[in-house]
Order: sequence, then structure tokens, then C-alpha cells
Amino acid sequence: MTSALPIAALPKVLLHDHLDGGLRPETIVELAAEVGHTLPTTDPDELRRWFFEAADSGTLVRYLETFDHTIAVMQTHEGLARVAREAVVDLAADGVVYAEQRWAPEQHLTAGLSLQDAVDAVQEGLEQGVAEAAAAGRTIRVGQLITAMRHADRWEEIVELALANRDRGVVGFDIAGAEAGFPPSRFPQAWRTLNDAGFPTTIHAGEADGVESISEAVHLGQASRIGHGARIVEDIEDLGTDAPRFGRVAHWVRDNQIPLELCPSSNLQTGIAATIAEHPISALRDLDFAVTVNTDNRLMSATSMTREMTLLVDEAGWTLDDLRDATLAAAWSAFIHHDERHALGEQILAGYAAVAAQ
Repeated sequence: MTSALPIAALPKVLLHDHLDGGLRPETIVELAAEVGHTLPTTDPDELRRWFFEAADSGTLVRYLETFDHTIAVMQTHEGLARVAREAVVDLAADGVVYAEQRWAPEQHLTAGLSLQDAVDAVQEGLEQGVAEAAAAGRTIRVGQLITAMRHADRWEEIVELALANRDRGVVGFDIAGAEAGFPPSRFPQAWRTLNDAGFPTTIHAGEADGVESISEAVHLGQASRIGHGARIVEDIEDLGTDAPRFGRVAHWVRDNQIPLELCPSSNLQTGIAATIAEHPISALRDLDFAVTVNTDNRLMSATSMTREMTLLVDEAGWTLDDLRDATLAAAWSAFIHHDERHALGEQILAGYAAVAAQ
């Protein structure tokens, strides 16, 4: 079944999308040849299938292997800038009007770039992408989310990097990577620094680990948003009944309307649910959690915002109003100022009204 709704034409807001998870296969082939990196195949179509099948294999080893190849071709100024530029162009073509691209600069230093060099290269590419999209008649705004890797010991250094670039395109901070065993409490000073500076944070939690991970993210990390957060349902008893019972963490997240950056297709690959219809996003929506729809890794999940929304409509019964509400929740959760969020919300409402009138 294919949705009858004109989803491709809807304005979209994307909060959770990894720069190193959204490359064009053709670009990977070309950049790999330039830097001498060996790929599983040099045929772009075959490579596209390989990325999806490896990510969909159910084994963490093969899933992580996919990033070995994307990160390998993102080690030079030219490579980083090109990937960032193309990401913006692709998102704009999908109807995304606001996006935050997250990535970990510490993973892009093997060819001699400094952390600041890497940030500068990505910012250059993002700005080029915005200009290219504008030339094609599309409007998009994009910010960087600087990420520290959970298993590394550079959190405080990466925090300082993010803060140093807060007026030069960086809109927030994140930690990513192996969730279990690497909680926010490893480096409590990092969160104090961010809080003292009044800088927004989103923390991966509730994807590979459970409720305790979410609790540390929102309490110790004081996260403004939760990256994924789907396993918050583990803190809700009698889910799906007329009388669900909330645990303290679930109450806190819902009471404070802390946005959940849910990524349906990616979450299926990591075992959170077996089908889109069974994904917690619909139950959480019905319980008035602040749910948002995201792609996570477009290449590995062979997806786009249009595809994620279409799957929710076709397989989980979402309506145009549901998509609008999730998009507005994302707009009001963007790491921009209040008046800018308001303008973004008005843009979303106008876009949905125009589609509904067709």
C-alpha cells in the first residue's frame, strides 16, 4: 500500500540525522578512490544495497562496519565539505526546511585535520548546500550538532569545541556511540560546563539501553531532547490499556514535554520493534509525549523523511494531523531561539494548509 497523502510536498523538520550516515553511494565510491580506501564494492547500486543489508543484518559488528567506510572518506577538508553540502541538498529535495546534522569531529582527524579544521570544513559544506538548495528554489536552514563519542575520553574537550563554535553554526551538543556502560555520569563536569554556558544538549538514550540511561540523560545531563528514547515505554505499565501506569522517569519526560527523537526504521534495525505498526512512537503519541519523526542514518536505513512519514501513515494509521503535530513538536524543539521557532512553526502550518487545500 502506498499513502494517498502528498507527503513528499509537506515541509519537514529533522532533528536526528547523522552526517556520516547519509552519504550518497556515488560519493563514497569517488572519495574512496581518491584516498585509497577499499570498499565492499565500487558499484554504487550494489554499495547502496550492501549498506542497507549490513545495517539490517541484526549483528552490531556488521552495522558498525558500515561507518568504517563512510568515516574513512570524510577525513579531508574536501571530503567533509562535499558530504555536508550534498546532505543539505538531499534533505532540501526531500522537503526538509530545518535540519540539525550531528557528527563527531574526533573521528575525522586521521589525515591531519584539527578538530577546528573539521568543524570549519563541515560548516563550509553546509553553507554551500543551503546556497545550492536556494538556487534550486528550496529553502532550508541547517545547524551542526557536535557529538562526543561515549567510549572515548574527550567529552570535555569536545564540549569546549562546541562552545567555541556556538556563534559559527554549531547549535548543540550530543554524545553517541555504545550506550550501555558509557553513561553521562562518566564525565559530570561536561554537563556542568554546558549548563553554565546555557548551551542546548541532546543525548542518545533509550535506544540500546533502558530507563536508567534516559534518567541520567535528563537529570544529570539535563538534556533538552532525548536521542531516540523509545525504551521509555519500559517505564510504563499496562501500556495500550485505558489505565497505563507511569514510572517516575516516564512521568518526568512527559510532564516536561522533553522531545523524543524517534527514528522508526532505524529502531527496527536495532531491535526496538519488529514492525512500524508495533513501534512505540504511536503509543507515545497517544499518551501525549512530545514525539518527533527522524531518519537517524539515511544510507544505512535506505530512508528519507518522506519514507518515514509514509511508513507511519501506511503501516501505523497516522493521519495528516498526526504528521503535522509531530513536525510542529520538532519545530518547537529545534535548537534555535524562540522567535525563530515561532517562524518555523508558522512555516510548517502554512505548508500543511497549502497541501490540505490541494
